[in-house]
Amino acid sequence: MSSATEEGTGIWETIRDAPVAVKALLVGVFVNKLGWFLQVFLVLFLTTSKGFTDVQAGTALGIYGGGSVIGLIIGGSLSDKVGPRAAVMISMFGMAGFVLAIAYVPSYTAVVVVVALAGAVGQFYRPASAALLTELTPKNRQVMIFAVYRLAMNLGTTAAPLIGAALVSISWNLLFIGEALAALAYAVVAIVALPKRRPSAADTAAGVQGVDAAQPSGGYLAVLRDYKYVLFLLCMFINAAIYMQYLAVLPLHMKADGLSTWWFSAVVALNGFIVITCELLVTKVVQHWPARIVAITGFVLLGGGLAFYALPGGIAIFVIGTLLWTLAEIIGGPTMFAYPGMAAPQPLLGRYVGSAHAMFGLGSALGPFLGVWLWNTSGTQVWVWCGLAGAVGVVLAYFGMSSGTAATEEPAVDITPAAEPLPSESS
Repeated sequence: MSSATEEGTGIWETIRDAPVAVKALLVGVFVNKLGWFLQVFLVLFLTTSKGFTDVQAGTALGIYGGGSVIGLIIGGSLSDKVGPRAAVMISMFGMAGFVLAIAYVPSYTAVVVVVALAGAVGQFYRPASAALLTELTPKNRQVMIFAVYRLAMNLGTTAAPLIGAALVSISWNLLFIGEALAALAYAVVAIVALPKRRPSAADTAAGVQGVDAAQPSGGYLAVLRDYKYVLFLLCMFINAAIYMQYLAVLPLHMKADGLSTWWFSAVVALNGFIVITCELLVTKVVQHWPARIVAITGFVLLGGGLAFYALPGGIAIFVIGTLLWTLAEIIGGPTMFAYPGMAAPQPLLGRYVGSAHAMFGLGSALGPFLGVWLWNTSGTQVWVWCGLAGAVGVVLAYFGMSSGTAATEEPAVDITPAAEPLPSESS
């Protein structure tokens, strides 16, 4: 491995040398996630404040999740068409309005419609943010910058329920006002700090991906024609579907074994603590591995850790299994979310990113249903099925992902139309 690949890829070097727009994205997503209340408190709000039934509240939450998946797909296309800055602004202003409306619309039908719109529009920013991180970051630092981005999201998401609980103790309306303000804060960050156009090669430092001025061509059909990338999309779906079993099946299993809710909370907290404190340190090492190897390692640990839960042994089994799949998360997470930018042709960057996020979101939505169904029909064998799914992920990653590193990755397909060189700009 060349020293050029590893040069300047440390945690602090990556953050220090990042453009202002990248730092703004990191701050913006942290502030936005601090106000991430809707999904956490929606069921409680609809049942206690609005007086709807548990089924109605659960349905609304499911619709919110479905809207989020659609929003990720639309957001990828929007980012390619109008640029990441405009996509973030549309997402955040729209989210602020729809979140506030949830507190005041009178009927269940109106609530469901507004919740669906909030879920969709509120996700437009994610492909745009990820695309801009890719465009403004040198290739050899992209895995690390996505690790920092994930840390900002995780810190905000961890603190949000505590802040939300404090707001709810005062007023439900204050909860929705708080989320709207967080969205508006991110919109202000976009207005002030994000570039008004896609950056060109002349605007960025050496090693940063140049940006073609050509309009996107082919849409999502072009993404689907990239068969290797489709295999990667299936990886994202499987990854999310089995990962979510720690929230869906694990509490049921621990309860069935006679363990208290405290133990479940403890293993979940263990995961969160390790991810927040260790992911950047692990990324310093694995960012130089071939993306395919990182993904395969992640699937082996994820499937193996979940399959470990099928063994007898009490709380020790749950702790060891959690440590294994947590290791999978901190090894594979940053690379898996940075990979779409490595594989994408420039005009379709937003769509490549959006499709990956959408497949992860779809897996997150369907995984709990599948997991609970398997638990009810086969008991602890559900963990064996998770292990087998992880093995399928290994195969898909092997055939669907490049063996190159982030510093040398090239798009899987090149559909960028030829264009005349852009004239350089003088200050």
